[in-house]
Amino acid sequence: MPNVHDQIAEAIAANDVVVYMKGTPVFPQCGFSAAVVDVLTRLGVKFKAFDVLADADLRQGIKEFANWPTIPQLYVKGEFIGGCDIVREMYASGELKELLAEKGVATVDA
Repeated sequence: MPNVHDQIAEAIAANDVVVYMKGTPVFPQCGFSAAVVDVLTRLGVKFKAFDVLADADLRQGIKEFANWPTIPQLYVKGEFIGGCDIVREMYASGELKELLAEKGVATVDA
């Protein structure tokens, strides 16, 4: 059975945009996770979400994987982008949309 870091690496490789969050996109369990989902939804980005509250190993493993202590965490095309504050700042400045376009991820003009 693959370890949690292998599972994370596979998920990030298999999906263009991945969010590790508390709860689900439909029912986020924290405001920070809700904010990241909101940004991605406003941009019209399709993404894969993983609920770290459903799996304690995943919750700890993702923090170690990115060497980033907080959740949510956003990955685009295998690259760790950041947590809620970084995602919100990048969205506000237009930088997130530019990054997504550079990586070939479709967005909508919101």
